[in-house]
Amino acid sequence: MISIAHISDIHLSPLPPVSLPELFSKRITGFANWKLNRNKNMQTDTLSNLVKHIKQKNPDLITITGDLVNLSTNKEFGQAANWIKALGSSKKICAIAGNHDAYIAGSLEKFEQAMGNYIKGEMIEKAPYPFVRRINNVAIINCNSAVPTLPFFASGKFDEAQAKRLAISLELTKKAGYFRIVTIHHPPFEEEANKVKKGLRGAKLFRDVIEESGAELILHGHTHRSTVNSIKGLASDISGSEVPVIGVTSASAHSLSEKGPARYNLFSIEKIGKKFSCTMREYGYQRIGEDITMRLRMTLY
Repeated sequence: MISIAHISDIHLSPLPPVSLPELFSKRITGFANWKLNRNKNMQTDTLSNLVKHIKQKNPDLITITGDLVNLSTNKEFGQAANWIKALGSSKKICAIAGNHDAYIAGSLEKFEQAMGNYIKGEMIEKAPYPFVRRINNVAIINCNSAVPTLPFFASGKFDEAQAKRLAISLELTKKAGYFRIVTIHHPPFEEEANKVKKGLRGAKLFRDVIEESGAELILHGHTHRSTVNSIKGLASDISGSEVPVIGVTSASAHSLSEKGPARYNLFSIEKIGKKFSCTMREYGYQRIGEDITMRLRMTLY
């Protein structure tokens, strides 16, 4: 039995001091949004307690689908590096970037440098994405959709080069008998992907790869909502031509957050003979009270 914990949209707080020169960019709109809105929704204690709960479950791997920071400043990247090191070893944690980690030009490279081995794995053609983490008979294939955008935009991008490498990664891990989990920050299903300001350019490329090469599970962040959707896969896979696409709320969101309080998903994966089973349990806060409870149990396979 392998257990995988999924958290997303950390949005670490408190926000470190931001210099005036740093605000001469898209950051000015993000800074205003933080002061007026986001800092009220993102709570340090909420995140800390959720992390404690995850550690008590002792998952084999924690996957983080982006937005560790808010404005992509150097101080924030240092803060994020310290936070993820405190969370655990890079052998048991992998992360990808979100749009807030690639807020302006050059930010993604600084984020990757700060994350070090937490954002690395096996690669195709020495390209950084997707990178693959293998643990027992589970393969986590981590894609990147984070790109800098104009003010008031939070969209992502998935291009043809990455699509080709994703296809290769999926086919190789399928032949080797792995349960394949694909992670990406921006959701790839049409309802969200087609949104102009917050969607995913190249989402059809992503969906085409999944339909042609298959996958068992797709995990994303970005929406700050707990959601269960699906996209087309291979009829011959255990997914039965519909691959589950699972989103999770922000790991810092307080109990009165409009999009839902902080939660995480825990996937238990087991191979019995030639078939896999996969159960998802959602843990998190309720609207009332301060306890973290199991809110949902779902058998995916």
